[in-house]
Amino acid sequence: MEQEQELLTENETESSHTQQMEETENQPSMADLLAQEEVNLDLPRQGEIRTGVVVGINDDEVLVSIGAKSEGIIPGKEISQLDPEEREQIELGKELAVFVVSPEDSNGNLVLSRAKAIEEEDWSQAENLVASNQIHEGTIAGYNKGGLIVKMGRLRGFVPASQVSPSRRMAYGGGNTPDQRWAKMTGQPIIVKAIEVDRERRRLIFSEMAALQESREIFKDRLLEEIKEGDVLSGRVTSLADFGAFVNINGADGLVHMTEISWEHITHPSQVLKVGQEVKVKVINIDEANKRIGLSIRQLQSDPWPAKVSTYREGQLIQAKIVRLAKFGAFARIENTDLEGLIHISELSDQRIEHPKEVLKDGDVLTLRVIKIDPDNHRIGLSLRKVHSLAYADLDLKMALAGNETTESSDEQPAETDPA
Repeated sequence: MEQEQELLTENETESSHTQQMEETENQPSMADLLAQEEVNLDLPRQGEIRTGVVVGINDDEVLVSIGAKSEGIIPGKEISQLDPEEREQIELGKELAVFVVSPEDSNGNLVLSRAKAIEEEDWSQAENLVASNQIHEGTIAGYNKGGLIVKMGRLRGFVPASQVSPSRRMAYGGGNTPDQRWAKMTGQPIIVKAIEVDRERRRLIFSEMAALQESREIFKDRLLEEIKEGDVLSGRVTSLADFGAFVNINGADGLVHMTEISWEHITHPSQVLKVGQEVKVKVINIDEANKRIGLSIRQLQSDPWPAKVSTYREGQLIQAKIVRLAKFGAFARIENTDLEGLIHISELSDQRIEHPKEVLKDGDVLTLRVIKIDPDNHRIGLSLRKVHSLAYADLDLKMALAGNETTESSDEQPAETDPA
């Protein structure tokens, strides 16, 4: 009986010892406790972006609390290199996204960077542009031999020459060197799409061609909101057509109709303008419904017509050359000038005719009578049938006499002076 009791006591003791050993083995070690503490502290890792609070600012550094055991520092040298807008964001008590450069430097400090955080945000934005197929509005910051440089935040995106819009190349480009091709584009607004983003290789490729339609609409809407009739603006000729010239103003095109290019008679815009030429234009019409802008070049120039016709008067006889025929009449250019007048079909003959070609042909040089001068519409009315009209007999006589007096006066020679 006593032996059985001793055996039970020994078993209980051994069981208790085994349980204590198992409990000891299941308890976390000191290393485990420290590791657990680090997890609970959420220690920062190199290369990650953290949001912290600015807790101190001085000339040498900015202290930012990001929830670790101690604050991290942004070196003062980096702060001084930030753009003014970026520096303004650094205020005491304000939240700030930072990049973890190193969990611990040689002095045991947590090193942070605001610049790299901004850059990483820019890369994320670039990736989102590709994923969402959205556009980026920027400014041409520079160029190299292969194309244009467009900044997006701190990133420098590249627009290859093949991705620059034809209208921009025609308006600003040309030449054999990068300076000749791209220099004039620097500082100009541009709308692009991101077509390639490689963060690891730091490669960001933009395309203006891919964003062409969107950019036209955006620039046109913006311009329509800003301008009003009568405004005088600067632009560049982007293309020429039979009916006029398109001029780019702040990224949007307006039309200068043929009749608004020059006071002189022209048959094609290329006689006066060339693609890429910088011009001053006046806004003369705004069609918001159809998003059309009418422009004028000639309205910014003095009208030479009044001076040209100042020597002519109604009823006067002139010499003119037939330059073209139309069903309603014939156009004649007054001798030794570039002035043209119209001989209406009713002023060609006392007899009824169906077409001017019955009595005239191109190149005929005729004596014609001026029957109307319209300065407002720049029109001169001429007549062939009224050349010998008795209604103008008195006028013809007066002008003939005046012409003779002028001729005689010009023929007179000064008397020679007797040298003696």
